Amino acid sequence: MNKIVVVTGGSRGIGAASVRLAAAAGYSVVFSFLKACNEAVALCTEIERAGGTALAVQADVAVEADVLRLFETADREVGTLTALVNNAGIADLRMRCDEMNAARLTRVFATNVIGSFLCAREAVKRMSTRHGGHGGAIVNVSSAASRLGSPGEFVDYAASKGAIDTFTLGLAKEVATEGIRVNAVRPGIIYTDIHASSGEPGRVDRLKDAVPMRRGGYPEEVAKAILWLLSDEASYTVGSFIDVSGGR
Repeated sequence: MNKIVVVTGGSRGIGAASVRLAAAAGYSVVFSFLKACNEAVALCTEIERAGGTALAVQADVAVEADVLRLFETADREVGTLTALVNNAGIADLRMRCDEMNAARLTRVFATNVIGSFLCAREAVKRMSTRHGGHGGAIVNVSSAASRLGSPGEFVDYAASKGAIDTFTLGLAKEVATEGIRVNAVRPGIIYTDIHASSGEPGRVDRLKDAVPMRRGGYPEEVAKAILWLLSDEASYTVGSFIDVSGGR
C-alpha cells in the first residue's frame, strides 16, 4: 500500500521539514499552506526534482470547507490517506492575558485547536477500520508551552497546545482499536518564522540560555521525531509525547 501523508502548514518551518523528510521516506505528500504560495511552489519543485511526490493545497484549517477540500483533493489526486501531521498553528503578538481580546483568542483557538480536530476527523474517516480503512498514524504538533504556560507572552497559545495534549490522549484511546496510532511532539524554542509573526524574530536567541542545551532547536530535529512516530518503528507507541525541547 502506498504511503500518503497530509501535512498541514507544510510550506515553512517544522511543516516544510516534515514534508521533505516524508517525501525522502517514500511518502506521497499533500500539504496545506495559507499565504506562503511561493514557498509552497518551491518546495513542491524541490521534492519533485529529487524524485518525490508533493502537492500543495491552499487551505485555512480553521475553515471547515477548506479542510474538506484539502482532504478531498488528496483523495482525488493522490490516493488513500495513511498518515496525518497536524502541524498548522499560529501565535499572536506577545501580550499578557489581561490585554487579550476575544477576536485574538478566537483566531488562535480556531486554528490551533478546531483546525486540528477537523483534520483529525477527516483522517479518521479515511483510515479507521471502523470506516473500512486500513489504519494509519496521526501526529499532532503541540508545544513545550503546554507544560510551561508562556506567562507574559502567549498564555493563549500555551492553552491551545494544552488542549492539543488532551486531544492527543483522548483520540489515541478512541481509535487505538481501529488501526490508528495517535501521538504528539512538543517542540521547544525552534528557529522558525512563528517568532517573527509574534513580533520578535530574535526570540530564540533571547531565550536559548534558559535551555539546558544552551541552544535553540531546528525544524529538522522536530521533523525527525514526527517521522519516527509515523513509522512502523513506533508500532506500539500510542498516546505518547516526544519533547523536542533541549531539556527545557
